[in-house]
Amino acid sequence: MGLRDQDAYHHHVGTPPGVRGWPVTLPAGNIWLMTVESASMGEMLAAAVPMVRTLNLEFVEVTPERAVLRLPDQPDYHNHIGGPHAGAMFTLAESASGAIVLTAFGDQLSRAVPLAVRAEIDYKKLAMGPVTATATLGRPAAEVIAELDAGGRPEFPVGIAIQREDGAVTGEMTVVWTLRLNG
Repeated sequence: MGLRDQDAYHHHVGTPPGVRGWPVTLPAGNIWLMTVESASMGEMLAAAVPMVRTLNLEFVEVTPERAVLRLPDQPDYHNHIGGPHAGAMFTLAESASGAIVLTAFGDQLSRAVPLAVRAEIDYKKLAMGPVTATATLGRPAAEVIAELDAGGRPEFPVGIAIQREDGAVTGEMTVVWTLRLNG
């Protein structure tokens, strides 16, 4: 993306509130990498994925071992019984899985793009008020990278628990991801 293209992009979509590190410099699939090292994972995902901004998802914790995102209680995203809409909870959980994948495999983005392959969600209990999604990798990152190094296209699950503020698990989701080599 050239400088003029970047200017047009920023003029068109604007800079998300609180996002540092613009301009965007390198497209990698649908993930935009920023130039400033201090940009947090939450800022990067908010910049790259408009739904993260739309739902006002909050990044509580993001490490290579665990990602915790929070969906605030917002009437615009309620269902017919006043709790968070199933689609909003799906997006919350999928975003938590993406955050851990980008954190665990961020050093691989120059050669591979992470892609969600499939997802399954089970809604267990009524969710009311704010909810959090906690994502964990289902395979060791080193094992996934070794498979990629051997020329394979590794698939790996990310498990996500969705919880109410009282700690009750309201949903469980698994997203299977892959790393696809560029080129």
